[in-house]
Amino acid sequence: MEQDKWKAVDLYLTEKIVRPDNAVSAAYRSSLAAGMPDIAVSAAEGKLLYLMARMMGARRILEIGTLGGYSTIWLARALPPDGSLISLEYDPKHAGMARTNLANAGLAERVEVLTGNALELLPALKGPFDFFFIDANKDGYPEYFRWALRLSRPGSVMVFDNVVRGGRVLDAASSDSLIQGVRRLNDAIAAEPRVHATTIQTVGIKGYDGFCAALVTE
Repeated sequence: MEQDKWKAVDLYLTEKIVRPDNAVSAAYRSSLAAGMPDIAVSAAEGKLLYLMARMMGARRILEIGTLGGYSTIWLARALPPDGSLISLEYDPKHAGMARTNLANAGLAERVEVLTGNALELLPALKGPFDFFFIDANKDGYPEYFRWALRLSRPGSVMVFDNVVRGGRVLDAASSDSLIQGVRRLNDAIAAEPRVHATTIQTVGIKGYDGFCAALVTE
């Protein structure tokens, strides 16, 4: 029953104040129609990412985990006309769908989708980036954090999605590599004096989870 209520509230808020347009909604629908898993951010979180990137005046954004480009569209729309976004996607099928969705949204010239293992692609990138959105394999989060820090500047913001895992992040003895990846991310952030961070638990159409937001201070 709680999940039904969370979903209903999310749908109400999405219709009332988030109000995704046709291009955003079409990207979501086309990704599902292509057989992609329904794991993109919610419309409410997509709008939050847009607001965060726009409020900080981000000009260069790095995303790890493109899927069908749903979150990519929200983020790219926060950029100024001369801004740019690089998104890293492991699956060529997903990357191809994302490029199509971005083109349909009129954002192809602002976004570059790179295909391959993120840890192999990251060394070739040149920073700094202003904003990072990381929503990929959770067992890779500690290394993605270290790379984001290398490619950041003072004032850069990082957002890591799906870091509460329905509360299972509490289980230090978990055999789930995704849980352990998030826990190692938390350890890495806690040990890094150049980063101030918080994690917010969330409920909604995607269930019970949360995201971590971090600010690079020096």
